[in-house]
Order: sequence, then C-alpha cells, then structure tokens
Amino acid sequence: MAGLPPGAAEAVEIYPGDSFWTLGLAERAGLAALSLALAAGLLLAARVLHRRCGRGWRGFALRLLASLALYWLFLWLSPQIYYTYFRAIIPGLPDQIVIGSPPGPGRLAGLLAFSPPRPSLAEHARAALGWALIALAFLRLSSSPCRPARRP
Repeated sequence: MAGLPPGAAEAVEIYPGDSFWTLGLAERAGLAALSLALAAGLLLAARVLHRRCGRGWRGFALRLLASLALYWLFLWLSPQIYYTYFRAIIPGLPDQIVIGSPPGPGRLAGLLAFSPPRPSLAEHARAALGWALIALAFLRLSSSPCRPARRP
C-alpha cells in the first residue's frame, strides 16, 4: 500500500477498515498523543484513588473497584473527547453529542477479552488500558500506608 509508513500495510491487513490509517501522519500523531495523554491521566487518577483504599483484601477490592469504575467512565465518556478532536481535523463534522448509553458488563468483558464486536486498533488499545488499570490495582506503589484525604 503506497503512502503508508513501514509496517502500516500489515496493520491495515490485521484491522481492515480501521479509520486510523485514513488519517494523515500529523493527524495520526495527534490522535496517538491524545490517547496517551488520556491514558496517563486515567492511570494517575487511579493511583490517587488507590492511595486512599487501605491494605489487605479489602483495600485490594476497593482498588479493583476504583479501577473498573474509572475504566467504565472512560469507555462511556471518551468518545466525546475523540469526536472533538476529529471535529478539529476534519472540516464539516457537525457539532453534536456522541456519548451513548453507558457500556454494560458484556461490553466490558468483551473488551477485556480482546474480542470486541469490530476489532480495531482503538478497541484493542482500550482493552490494554483496562488491563493496565486492573494491574495497577494489584500494585502497592508506595510503602507508606494509605491515608485518608487531608482536610483543608
């Protein structure tokens, strides 16, 4: 396939019809940067929440619940952020709300099993983010005990 970076032709074959490859190089880089920034923000938010969850099995359960809640919120609300980016790079897209109903347990399980209804780079990246949040629940990133939020 002419005009694609090295390795992209193979990716297009793995993900047929994925719109990522229809974007120009600058637009793909911007989309990747946006995705990395959102992922970093989500992982940071999870870390902050996890520090307040306590130790032991109860603390682990709270960390896991916090991770899954953040992941659920991301899956539900992030389409609007991405649509806003696409409006900036594609002239003529209408101003609209694209957030649908919240994802159900089946959608979460399908993504985490890397078997979404329509496989794409975006769906597999969402799955990897979900597993990173779950893995974060297993980690104690600080040797100090969890403490409640400070009051002003």
